[in-house]
Amino acid sequence: MQMDDSRIAMKEKLEFVGIIKEALKIPIKNPKFIFTILLTFFPLFCSLCLHETMFQRALIESLRSRADDPPPHEGFVSIHRYSWPSLYVFRDWIGNFISRKLLVQSFTFLAIIHLFDLLNTIITVSTASAIYAQEKETLTKPFIENKVALFKGPLITSIYALLLNSLALVGLFTLSINIYVMWSIFFTLTYMLVFVALFTKYIEWSAVWNTGIVISILEQNKHGDVALGVSAYISRGSRKRGFLIMLVFFAWSFGLRLSSLCVGWQKGNVVIEVILAQACLDCLGSVMKWVAFMIYFYDCMKRFIEKKFDGSAEGKA
Repeated sequence: MQMDDSRIAMKEKLEFVGIIKEALKIPIKNPKFIFTILLTFFPLFCSLCLHETMFQRALIESLRSRADDPPPHEGFVSIHRYSWPSLYVFRDWIGNFISRKLLVQSFTFLAIIHLFDLLNTIITVSTASAIYAQEKETLTKPFIENKVALFKGPLITSIYALLLNSLALVGLFTLSINIYVMWSIFFTLTYMLVFVALFTKYIEWSAVWNTGIVISILEQNKHGDVALGVSAYISRGSRKRGFLIMLVFFAWSFGLRLSSLCVGWQKGNVVIEVILAQACLDCLGSVMKWVAFMIYFYDCMKRFIEKKFDGSAEGKA
């Protein structure tokens, strides 16, 4: 459910803090929204708990089993210094460090989690948009009548976003490896600067990709590269707000997983209570993230409409 241009123009322009405040108002002032989200997020919550339990247990076991292995730096310094043989040594060390069990378990539920997450994203964005637009219609009727079309567009866009996200993460991982194996301070600092620059762009691009998914939910005729292109176009001049929103929720998710891993490392194994708390808070953060990006999309549209109107007024003058 998308507002028309007249309703969008009536909305107040928001900065980062204003977007977060508006996002918090929706669940606080609408108990039915909270109840609906709690029901729809139960499958995602269960799959997250199972995935995180398996993943973190395998990771902790792998880390503890390899904790006494010597790091490869000494071999790199003494053998050809950043030559191909040294990279082979590092590859073998990484291959021994990351077990096959860890890799298999880490990807076991990703497809299922992605589908559950997408379904809940569609429901969250559609419901929050109806509330934000102050419409009387509920999500139930359009969702039942056109459920295939409602799911198809966001699915295509999310696959595009997932592929782009994976490519960016591969680049960040490659840079982190180069930072680790470098023996020269100059090259280490150079790769660190490139890593920071790519990470900054990754956060900015993630905001664009998430806005594209919101567009594909609210405008069913736009999906895939079209939705991402529209997102990139209308968010010009508003990238800073999108960057800050994405950075906050990325830090939230990363901090939760890191805290859970630290507790598991100290205890020697995963703690079920911690995993449950992490999954619960992660689901909560996901809801607020998509509500925030829905509001961010409308804010970008308002600014875009105003610029378009001002441009046409100047042309007539």
